Amino acid sequence: MQNSLMVIVPYRYEGTWVFDDERVGLIKEPFVAGIPQMIEVMVKEIPHPEQGFRLLFGATPFPGYQLELDWIREEFQGHWYAWKEKNLEGWLCPALFKYFWQAPLKIYCKAEPKS
Repeated sequence: MQNSLMVIVPYRYEGTWVFDDERVGLIKEPFVAGIPQMIEVMVKEIPHPEQGFRLLFGATPFPGYQLELDWIREEFQGHWYAWKEKNLEGWLCPALFKYFWQAPLKIYCKAEPKS
């Protein structure tokens, strides 16, 4: 059974937003194709986010979520999502399936400082 709410800790590495999740075999997994721009908007109020911040996410809304991503289409074994409120789109690579059985129609996210 999958968790309904997950957390990763993105950080900057060599100018790129990446994250590690040894539990699922991901080390320095990069965010690409529009997702870095979304991250930049989300972390504006977090001190020193490049050193790492908590990113909570899930396929259902949760208290305090900051953004709602809507599924657009599949491409290159990954999936495109839109943050309609900010008019941004981004591609999530197949690492998405380390967290979801299938690409969710919506993904809800919240960025917060690392404790």
